[in-house]
Amino acid sequence: MVPRVEGIEEVARKLCEMVPSARLVVAHGQMVEGELEATMLTFSNGDADILVCTTIIESGLDIPRVNTILIEDAQRFGLSQLYQLRGRVGRAGIQAHAWLFYPNQQSLSDKARKRLRALQEFSQLGSGYQLALRDMEIRGVGNLLGAEQSGQMESIGFDLYMEMLEESINEIRGQEIPQVDETQIDLALTAFVPADYIPDLDQKMTAYRAVAAAHTKAELLQIAVDWHDRYGPIPVPAQQLLRIMELKQIAKSLGFSRIKPENKQHIVLETPMAEPAFKLLKENLPEHLRSRFIYSSGKVTLRGLATMSADHQLESLIDWLSKMQGSLPQASESKSVLA
Repeated sequence: MVPRVEGIEEVARKLCEMVPSARLVVAHGQMVEGELEATMLTFSNGDADILVCTTIIESGLDIPRVNTILIEDAQRFGLSQLYQLRGRVGRAGIQAHAWLFYPNQQSLSDKARKRLRALQEFSQLGSGYQLALRDMEIRGVGNLLGAEQSGQMESIGFDLYMEMLEESINEIRGQEIPQVDETQIDLALTAFVPADYIPDLDQKMTAYRAVAAAHTKAELLQIAVDWHDRYGPIPVPAQQLLRIMELKQIAKSLGFSRIKPENKQHIVLETPMAEPAFKLLKENLPEHLRSRFIYSSGKVTLRGLATMSADHQLESLIDWLSKMQGSLPQASESKSVLA
């Protein structure tokens, strides 16, 4: 593929000299409509081996038999253009290749080098979103809250910029409970779907995916009902898997990012939460429990719980953190999984 119409005939001539036996056709946007259509049909039908063309093929042409694309002067194209052009091959069940040609590294601009590196980095299926974010970082999308056409986003990256923006908005709104992406549970529990409970591997993977995709207690309860109806009484390891997921949902809503034992005595709840926010959460606990929760920067220590059995730790955490949820906006009670 050639970026300029002016050089396309020269490229075609050189290819004919290099591979005399190859059947070659040329296509570009300045051709008469009927001639362009005939050329594309010739190539699509397999009557030509090589198509020398401009970015005209970027417009969504689907030719499954094509398995290789060579892009000349790749540094001249935008990241989205390169992504679209690369997608013209590999549209069938055969291994495809995209070759990008560009001058030596010293003659490339910094942005061109970043674009080529991004395309090389994000080559797996479904990477279009990540490429779009990287493209915004490279080009810069300006100050979202001001009139400037370029701001701090280009220097710190889109993901970090959006995280900082969200934190600022939450601060303005007075939202004190932090948002965490995921909550990690490190209790000494056996939690899995036994092979003798769901013998079929595909069905077992479907069961795991359903548990991982659940976002509410009601969804976990429905999974438990479905398993019981289909496979019979739920074994203890599978019950614990569902209960751990219930604990993760509760802890995540409260802003706890990790739950783990500490010094064989205590359980630690890691969190970016500020102390005033945690004091509000703790007000919903019974008086005899409040003294067990000790706040320090970056974590909350639950004194003495690690001396209990792992099952007792799990059930206590679900019970006590559920009580804390009462202080959250629009908090509502729901039936516990396997209760």
